[in-house]
Amino acid sequence: MGRHHARVLAGLDGVQFVGVVDPMGDKNGWAQGVPVLSSVEELIALGIDYAVVACPTALHEEVGLALAEAGICALIEKPVADTVEGARRLVEAFESRDLVAGVGHIERCNPALLSLRQRLEAGELGDVYQVVTRRQGPFPHRIADVGVVKDLATHDIDLTGWVTGQTYTSISARTVSKSGRKHEDMVSAVGQLSDGTMVNHLVNWLSPLKERFTSVTGEKGCFIADTLTADLTFYSNAAQATEWEALQAFRGVAEGDMIRYAIPKREPLLVEHELFRDAVLGKVVDICTLRQGLRTVEVAAAVLASAADGRTVDLSARAVAQ
Repeated sequence: MGRHHARVLAGLDGVQFVGVVDPMGDKNGWAQGVPVLSSVEELIALGIDYAVVACPTALHEEVGLALAEAGICALIEKPVADTVEGARRLVEAFESRDLVAGVGHIERCNPALLSLRQRLEAGELGDVYQVVTRRQGPFPHRIADVGVVKDLATHDIDLTGWVTGQTYTSISARTVSKSGRKHEDMVSAVGQLSDGTMVNHLVNWLSPLKERFTSVTGEKGCFIADTLTADLTFYSNAAQATEWEALQAFRGVAEGDMIRYAIPKREPLLVEHELFRDAVLGKVVDICTLRQGLRTVEVAAAVLASAADGRTVDLSARAVAQ
């Protein structure tokens, strides 16, 4: 992700992109012409206002704590840390110094999900019954330090809570590892949110089909978001009855209209950086905070605990506390 962050930062209005840290150097020429430094300490010495942390997940805590100690704001790629304890230490480090810090849960900036969230908040679906996500595709060889739960499933955990405005109260999951790595490469999870909404997640690195699917079913119909194409479609319930007897047996609700919305489609990463820039400047904007990132890491840890122990993990106490 570092090269994509560099590309956006190099052209971001109101921001001067001054340096990149990569101990391996810039072998591919992705640094956009800025100095390539060998350590975080060298970057801090430049007197920067904020930094983007896009290193392997296992290093997020170490780098983030160094930035917080130096009084520097940070946008940390998701997940915020590879452990719950590490995420808590980062929250404390930045909050205790009153520093702006966020997590790069980029799906919050996807046009389809932004529109979906606004429509749910406006009550267009009525009561929400179920959220289903599917996120699958081939194995990414760049990922070596975490499994599919912490890398990919954290997207779905965060976006589910964000679009619905709810927290997880329980989760049950199963995982498999078929690629020969020590980490899991497929997970199927069933959970419940604080308002009773049912949640289903299917995430894997074992499919030749790349899919990014989110559906929200409720009282008035169903929203389908494809975050690969940033399309949002609504399938409505309606009073129009079906006269075809063979179909009637399979329909629990009356079939209504299907609408594919025309929505503005800006690059999510650019939107994410614009929001974080504005947050650093003191403006009130909607970014994913470190504390929200911590909640996602807690749910991901519960997914792995459930898969390991074969039990449903109760998250209700944490949901109330947060």
